[in-house]
Amino acid sequence: MTSTVTAEAVTKVGEMKRDHYGMIINGERVESASGETFEVYNPAKGEVLATVAKANQEDAEKAVRAARQAFDNGKWSNKYPVGKRSRVLNNIAAIMRERFNELVEAEVLNSGKSVGAAQVQINQSIEDFEFYAGAIVGHRGAVNNMPNGFFNYTHKEPVGVCAQIIPWNYPMMMAAWKIAPAIAAGCSVIIKPASLTPITAIILNEICHEAGVPEGVVNTLPGSGKVVGDYLVEHKDINKVAFTGSTPTGRDIMSKSSETLKRLTLELGGKSPNIVFEDADLDAAVPGSLFGIFFNTGQSCEARSRMFVHESIYDEFMQQFIAKTEKLKSGDPFDKGTHLGSIISRNQLEVIDGYVQSAREEGATIATGGKPMTIEGFENGHWYEPTVITDVTSDMKAVKEEIFGPVVVVEKFTDEKDVIKRANDTEYGLGSAVWTTNQGRATRVSHQIEAGIVMVNTPFSAFPGTPFGGYKQSGFGRELCVETLDLYMEDKSVLSYYGPKPLNPFGV
Repeated sequence: MTSTVTAEAVTKVGEMKRDHYGMIINGERVESASGETFEVYNPAKGEVLATVAKANQEDAEKAVRAARQAFDNGKWSNKYPVGKRSRVLNNIAAIMRERFNELVEAEVLNSGKSVGAAQVQINQSIEDFEFYAGAIVGHRGAVNNMPNGFFNYTHKEPVGVCAQIIPWNYPMMMAAWKIAPAIAAGCSVIIKPASLTPITAIILNEICHEAGVPEGVVNTLPGSGKVVGDYLVEHKDINKVAFTGSTPTGRDIMSKSSETLKRLTLELGGKSPNIVFEDADLDAAVPGSLFGIFFNTGQSCEARSRMFVHESIYDEFMQQFIAKTEKLKSGDPFDKGTHLGSIISRNQLEVIDGYVQSAREEGATIATGGKPMTIEGFENGHWYEPTVITDVTSDMKAVKEEIFGPVVVVEKFTDEKDVIKRANDTEYGLGSAVWTTNQGRATRVSHQIEAGIVMVNTPFSAFPGTPFGGYKQSGFGRELCVETLDLYMEDKSVLSYYGPKPLNPFGV
């Protein structure tokens, strides 16, 4: 069963909201070769939202062949010069803007996040395509001055076929972060969305075709990571893998990719510190720290989940922080007054609660929150109270490991040297935040924190154009910036000789 994904077909299918979603291979909506499907849920209500075609290895092979053929034939990289690719990326952004409300609705329904969070994330997804539409136009090689009749220039070429594996916490935004720079660079891609949240990645693929991306350049394979993801990672015709997800899975991908020496970008877990110095402006630091952990219901890799507060302001800060935490509203994700949406699944809810209970058992204090909750009208959904844990020690499980939920652990500190050491005492190194009115201190601490992102007096971690990525076990490579294009390109050095005399190095 197939149907070509053209502008006419997408418009005809209609509305983004539908009962069933197929995968997309070579510009066609297709069902799995096995005929299998799986159910995706609205986590806010715990109800089935739609069925989705479940890809298997046969489908993955078809997608790889389609992407490889599209790349080798130059359908996109050669026949669409940079200026034309740029126009298509802007077309994608324009269609997304036209369908903004529909995209937001689809994202909220499949992820359970608040409508406010979804609006911000869809808007940034649009800006990603606009950013790379501009960035690729000026992204070219260099000419090097050489002595004695030699001429050298570098030529940037797309790396080839890319497997892009995205997580469930930012379904549309992570798809945009990966698709936009890859196709701007001239690559072909196969997106493997998270099984919990595949809908908006499929819709984005349809929009890409409607905007003018040729068939085979963008393909989407919903299905099992163990089946589809592993197959792509190990496939000899995949040139690059870009993965966002957990650190253990990232290690596994790195190992499997080593057999074919694939290019890799890994954006992995985090346990980011949030440092509040004694001279911080509390009117900024308290609400900023609140947003830093509870935005997206704490389901964010760079969530500032370890908070360090200077002992001289600890009591005052915590009084305000806890009071504001208790004012946060959880509930109907489509209510504009909702701050926290639902947890993605029952399993993740249990994981979060397990960490909280382990902290309680190890002697920590649950200052507020600390348990699942029931929301009227959403009784079958997955909800957890925004939780603040104090009286913790560095060896506690909840302090050391990524919880991925609306839970923050809080510690006191005495001085700058002490807090830098403790902030860096983690295997992760993705995000960090510093709150101080002393610019010298802000710069000093920023340079000593072992993290790819430092937020100074702001809770916001990323805008198009700013590098996003981590140190240590948080992965490597940077996304969302101009430099990301180089992760999807090869630099070819071309060396020519134009001197007056023929070269005869051996002199024979």
